[in-house]
Amino acid sequence: MADRARRKRRRLSRSGEFERVYREGRSHASRHLVVYAFPRSEDDDDEPRLGVSVGRKVGGAVERNRMKRLLREAFWSSAEELREGHDFVIVARPDASELARQGGEQAIEAELRRVLHEAGLAEGEEPKA
Repeated sequence: MADRARRKRRRLSRSGEFERVYREGRSHASRHLVVYAFPRSEDDDDEPRLGVSVGRKVGGAVERNRMKRLLREAFWSSAEELREGHDFVIVARPDASELARQGGEQAIEAELRRVLHEAGLAEGEEPKA
């Protein structure tokens, strides 16, 4: 139960939280993804929190839910490299569905890492092209 409560805090769930990241955060984009990042208060050095947005242009409900799952898994697999105390919102563009079909989870993860590194939000070694 404690793990479940801990996970709950690592997610953005309210529309106000999303709006704050959209309005006050900085965006970094590629052909497939847009990443919005917002640093929380100075004294909040907690783990990063994530929100995911996948619109109808990506596909039907099944495809959108699959894309959300892939994005969450890709984000949390690279979470150790991310700056602490930030809120992130990842928006999947319509081309992301084609990337997921061709390359699966590995392609989504590589694209997300590339955007995060280019934006200066991730530390560690630069992902290979």
